[in-house]
Amino acid sequence: MNKRTRFAIIIAVLAVCFWFLWPSISWYVRTPKDEQTLALGSLEKIKDYATVQASADVNALKRLANEHADAVLDPSYGYVVKAAERSYKLAEKKVPVPMTVSAVMGAFGSESELLAVIEADYRDKILKAKNRYTNSVKLGLDLSGGMNIIVRADLDAALAAQSDSNAAIADPAAFKREAMAQAIETLTSRIDKFGLTSPVIRQQGEDRIYIEIPGAADGESVNTLIMGKGILNFHLVDREATNAFNEYYRSHAASTFSADGNLLDPTIIPDDCMVMGVYQKDEYGLDERVGYLVLKKEPALDGKYIKSAQVTANNITNQPQVTFSLSTERNGEPLSGAEIFGNFTSAHVNDSMAIVSDDKIKSYANINEPITTGQVAISGFGLEEAQNIQKVLQTAWLSVPLEVESQQVIGASLGDQAIRQGMRALCVGLVAVLVFMLLYYLGAGFNAVVAQVLNMYIVFAILSAFNLTLTLSSIAGMILTVGMSVDANVIIFERIKEELRAGKSRAAAIAAGFDNALWAILDSNITTFIAAIFLSQLGTGSIQGFAVSLAIGVVSSVFTALVVSRLMFDFQTDVIGKKNVSISWRVK
Repeated sequence: MNKRTRFAIIIAVLAVCFWFLWPSISWYVRTPKDEQTLALGSLEKIKDYATVQASADVNALKRLANEHADAVLDPSYGYVVKAAERSYKLAEKKVPVPMTVSAVMGAFGSESELLAVIEADYRDKILKAKNRYTNSVKLGLDLSGGMNIIVRADLDAALAAQSDSNAAIADPAAFKREAMAQAIETLTSRIDKFGLTSPVIRQQGEDRIYIEIPGAADGESVNTLIMGKGILNFHLVDREATNAFNEYYRSHAASTFSADGNLLDPTIIPDDCMVMGVYQKDEYGLDERVGYLVLKKEPALDGKYIKSAQVTANNITNQPQVTFSLSTERNGEPLSGAEIFGNFTSAHVNDSMAIVSDDKIKSYANINEPITTGQVAISGFGLEEAQNIQKVLQTAWLSVPLEVESQQVIGASLGDQAIRQGMRALCVGLVAVLVFMLLYYLGAGFNAVVAQVLNMYIVFAILSAFNLTLTLSSIAGMILTVGMSVDANVIIFERIKEELRAGKSRAAAIAAGFDNALWAILDSNITTFIAAIFLSQLGTGSIQGFAVSLAIGVVSSVFTALVVSRLMFDFQTDVIGKKNVSISWRVK
């Protein structure tokens, strides 16, 4: 590999790493503390904050318009001025110059339009900060705290939902133990996708699961893990009852439901029906009720029969649709999921079916024809809604119904002191190694210093790229990586010294030193990498976090030792024109 190619590769790697690191830099350096606090709050709190602030700003603008109608708005309201200009242009009116307070207020047809513009600015600013946090390196539970959750598993409901097989009747205690193990395994697979997240998931008592999730204490994370409390069903929509209810609701909106959401007059719908709200995601990502449907109480199909779900494009319209597969095996039950759904759709062609999760209608669709193959496609919505429905179908059903019993924010177990101690250990170790390299290997040691700095830069960039969480165990892996990276440089430098003692020139000694050290470096690092991979796959928690960070560091250290350091030597030889190698007090 020639020098130009090596230089191009290094520049490309550094550029990609900076792109990976940018979300972390933006979050930890460029995002103000007060904005971080807001972004780490729940979506409900963000919505409340944006609404309150927007209302305050609208009232301030109204007062200003009454007192100083000809005043020019403060630059902080520049987005409002731009919205007003767009409004004038859309109405094909001349844009006033200058844009005074009264002109801005006159651009909006109502106060609610102005309120929506200002609220959108607050909302977008905070949600962008929240997105930066999502894509940045996070501190683990041992460094920054997180969320403590206790989940109760309804084992009796799981037992009742099973078919009356002999095994289930003969040994219900064994079934409950297996059901708990399955619930823990399901939650673990969802949370512990990367070792560096370092979650704690363990059983408490007979039917409790204790979970610690490091990072931001955001209630939405729990809803993602246990959506719909583990229950998802399909229900038939009663169109006639829905029309009658909606007509009644329009006339009696204030007296239809009680404070807890129950019907004050149950006789307005048939006895075998129930009323549920239809929900869609609003601008904040929260469920917003957009209407009501009357459904048959008896589920047409349980979510447990769903095997998989994915978002696809309709072959004819190319519009998004959600396709899901139903089980075709009976597994001791009278009918399989495909047979149940086939019978249901055959009997209700041209009727509507609703997907219900956590007592909310997530979607509903018309049954155009009998579906007997077990492959179901539902359409009539945008891509984002299709992805939300896919998530519901994929994650909403658990064989064991789960319910969040308690949920609280917990502080860091080691907190700021742990961060300071861990980073101090990393910095002291790095500085000590680099000082030794400079004193022992002189000018060549400077190359090692640069390689070490770039090595840590690349490691943090990869952590950021995969949204991994930084814990004390991962810091320990980085500290070990520092020593291993220096070891590769030591092998190369000692080989170069041997070649210089043999009387070779600078260029020949450097080339021979790198070539002869190549396989020794690769052998030692490959064995370490293999061990790290096995630890990451077989270990859990802190062991897995240590292994993943070590594996990343091994790959990065080999790159910096063999590519970056070599390019620096060649640059000094071919561009600067050095004839000697500053690599030892005794060898010149």
